[in-house]
Amino acid sequence: MTPTLVRNLRDADPSAPADAGTRARDWAEIQERMLAPLYEAVYDRLEVGAATRMLSLGCGSGLALLIAAARGAQVTGVDSDRDRLALARARLLPEEGAEGAPAHRARLHESGLPSGAGADGAPYDLITVFEPIGCAAGDSEGLVPALEAALPLAARGATVVLTGWGPPERCATAPVLRVAARLTESARPPRPGGWRPTLRDDLEDVAARTGLKPDGSGRVSCPFGYADQESAVRGLLSTGLFDAAVRATDRSQVEKEVAEALHPYRRPDGTVWMPNVFRYLVCTT
Repeated sequence: MTPTLVRNLRDADPSAPADAGTRARDWAEIQERMLAPLYEAVYDRLEVGAATRMLSLGCGSGLALLIAAARGAQVTGVDSDRDRLALARARLLPEEGAEGAPAHRARLHESGLPSGAGADGAPYDLITVFEPIGCAAGDSEGLVPALEAALPLAARGATVVLTGWGPPERCATAPVLRVAARLTESARPPRPGGWRPTLRDDLEDVAARTGLKPDGSGRVSCPFGYADQESAVRGLLSTGLFDAAVRATDRSQVEKEVAEALHPYRRPDGTVWMPNVFRYLVCTT
């Protein structure tokens, strides 16, 4: 899937408070599609299709699930964000009988894992974690217990895919994300959760802690392209990577400084373009 510039949400009031529902829509309508090349690359490598029973941890608003389901896979998604999950339900589980409604074999769960394996009773043969780690301090801590809880639902020798940010020198977004670290560290006392440079073995460390066996890896170009600066700020803040900075200062301050950090990536036509590389690690149980 070719990355495209996302549309500008001109009907949104930029002065309105960013409640959870608004941020979930910003994620689904602006930011989530930036990772579509990563989803496609993983699915191509693993030949995801009708024989695949996939469990997605942190499925968000469901784009990765939708792409897999379009290939014929049976998909199950889990996410703790109620608003993102509601958008995933609208995408994957439209009202029965609705005109043009796709017949996706999908199950969605808030927070907790499903009580059993896939809808057909068979264990999962693919578990994906498409929420990239390696950018915020401690962002892998919740992943380890989530994987440990999910692995009993997988078949022996199942595939597990972990994803993370690429090297900072290959990610144009890294300097923008440093705004989060600077603002978070400016709080007195300093607050946890700020940006940190990606480490070479972030994914391998998670695999080792959960008893997974690495079986290959890859890098994928995922440019972040936005119709204008406002869309870029809204999309980036929807990721959650600036939450600690917002708590340390306030949203308007974060928006202002992120906008300033985006200046080097603005093109003459007003669009914003930031080349990035993401990494994935293929493991087996």
